[in-house]
Amino acid sequence: MRALALTAFLLPLAGCSLFQEPPANKYAETTSNQFVAANYQAADALLAQLGGRLVADKPLIMATVVNIDALDQSSTLGRLVSEQISTRLAQGGLRMLEMKLRTSVYMKRQQGEMMLTREVGEVAHNHNAQAVVVGSYAETSEAVFVNIKVVHPQTNQVLAANDFVLAKDGVVRSMLMAR
Repeated sequence: MRALALTAFLLPLAGCSLFQEPPANKYAETTSNQFVAANYQAADALLAQLGGRLVADKPLIMATVVNIDALDQSSTLGRLVSEQISTRLAQGGLRMLEMKLRTSVYMKRQQGEMMLTREVGEVAHNHNAQAVVVGSYAETSEAVFVNIKVVHPQTNQVLAANDFVLAKDGVVRSMLMAR
């Protein structure tokens, strides 16, 4: 009898949770995040600096943006910044070579396309790339400072460069923790 009384009491309470208002719309909050916009603005700045100086039919290679304190390491943040910069450069009319589909590039598990300085010239030559986009990031307690450069692979001349800052909000923190 007690079980029946308890069930009769709890059942209406359980039903109430089915008809509660949905939680605040997290989608709107997420889409207002400035991460993509900051990366796209950086790529737009590179495009403006390049000002048509690159040949239209020769590709560029995007290296993984790495941790400045450990150049052989990246994170989800570094890999995603690389992806978004590459995407925006392609949207701007540059031919970006997708290195994840290539087997001849040094790939480190969970790190993305890591390119050491001595390998850049060889990889660029093998893929007829006119430039390589490289970058690094540094963390502080409140921000992540990102540097992106377009480099001529044979001369190491910087053709374009941009620095920008990402607020170290919850999204950026989570991407830094996922190494």
